[in-house]
Amino acid sequence: MNEKERMLSGRLYHPLKMNDGQWERSRGVLRKFNDMPFDQAKERMELLRGIFGHMGEDVYIEPPFYCDKGGQIYIGDHFYANTGFLALDEAKVTIGNHVMLGPRVCIYTACHPVDAQIRNMHLEFSKPVTIGDDVWVGGNVVINPGVTIGNNVVIGSGSVVTKDIPDGVIAAGNPCRVIRKITNEDRRY
Repeated sequence: MNEKERMLSGRLYHPLKMNDGQWERSRGVLRKFNDMPFDQAKERMELLRGIFGHMGEDVYIEPPFYCDKGGQIYIGDHFYANTGFLALDEAKVTIGNHVMLGPRVCIYTACHPVDAQIRNMHLEFSKPVTIGDDVWVGGNVVINPGVTIGNNVVIGSGSVVTKDIPDGVIAAGNPCRVIRKITNEDRRY
């Protein structure tokens, strides 16, 4: 098993020994994406379509945007990410339909061993992140490795999501926790 296969399977791997060219390719695309003029939005999104695992229809990401590889990012239809979106995609990042991210949302899939001797060997592992449909994530939210956020969820600004969030709730805080269910009363607003 090579290092990329180990990474994608959730096993310990050495990131500096991966020579698949994906990291270098994504860096070149991201440099172009982040430097393009504002009025070239369609062209910018086509650049990302070329490195992402999947990009649905009506997807828009405000620059600057950063990711590690791109190939493990799968985005559904009608997605918007405000400026400063960061996705460290050592494992699969799956984002559903009708998802909006506020500014400076960070999604992490890379994990580092707790044991210092193993960590000092430059080994890491990864866990996937999944975001369901109809989700709104506020600004400056951090979504940690291995987290699944359900459908029809609102994550409050500044939250650190360390555990799974069920469907149909508002959640916030550090660590992020369920505040309440989303109800029909919320439609009045």
